[in-house]
Amino acid sequence: MDRRRRPGRRTPAHPSAFDPVKDGARVLIVGATGEIGGALARALSGRGAALALAGRHRERLDEVAADCEDCPTRTLDAYDLDACRRLPAWAAEHLTGIDLVLTAVGVAAFGPAEELTEAAAEHLVTVNALAPMAVIRGALNLLGPGGAAAAVTGLVAERPQAGMADYSAAKAALSAWLTAVAREQRRRRVTIHDLRPPHIDTGFADRALTGRPPALPQPVALDTAVRAIIDVIRTGGHLPPARCARPNREVP
Repeated sequence: MDRRRRPGRRTPAHPSAFDPVKDGARVLIVGATGEIGGALARALSGRGAALALAGRHRERLDEVAADCEDCPTRTLDAYDLDACRRLPAWAAEHLTGIDLVLTAVGVAAFGPAEELTEAAAEHLVTVNALAPMAVIRGALNLLGPGGAAAAVTGLVAERPQAGMADYSAAKAALSAWLTAVAREQRRRRVTIHDLRPPHIDTGFADRALTGRPPALPQPVALDTAVRAIIDVIRTGGHLPPARCARPNREVP
């Protein structure tokens, strides 16, 4: 089910000066029905971005879209990797182009590695790694110089945790892929961001595929993490000491 909106503004003529979250930027957010994706959608819409949203839950998607000028939406099954890859083309058609693709899809599972079923392991890899890879893969030929793609991985990508082996591994796989793609896209001046927020206060751990979460650190407030993520996408810089995101910025 699609919903159309008026096209966003055109990308500025000089891509070296392009700010991917400036007023009029054309942005696809995948995972917009999650807490992080929904908060990012509202924040970017408030900054004047033209959005297209994709997510799993139709009712929640409609709620987020209503807060974002009734932007176009599409429901998404992360297991349909071909459909994931087609999302950027769909967004570009509705927005007359695309400047930023941002994926915030994911699911967790907890417990010792020997207790996880193979079906659950496959699910973790598909949702946390293969689906965002497919979305960004479909965007690469659509993004022009100065454009950007970003995916939320998390600190577990670099600090795997006991009781979260398969979840950590899936996020690490996505992170490694983003690093390699960033190097591939350097000459095209397309920036790839590996977003690694710490534990955020979203209730994500309570919606795990299986198991109970281990003791988790004090969470970062959602609005704090969203501001940090947007700032990193906008500037390409680091945000110590919170380290709410890490850029794979390969543009000179």
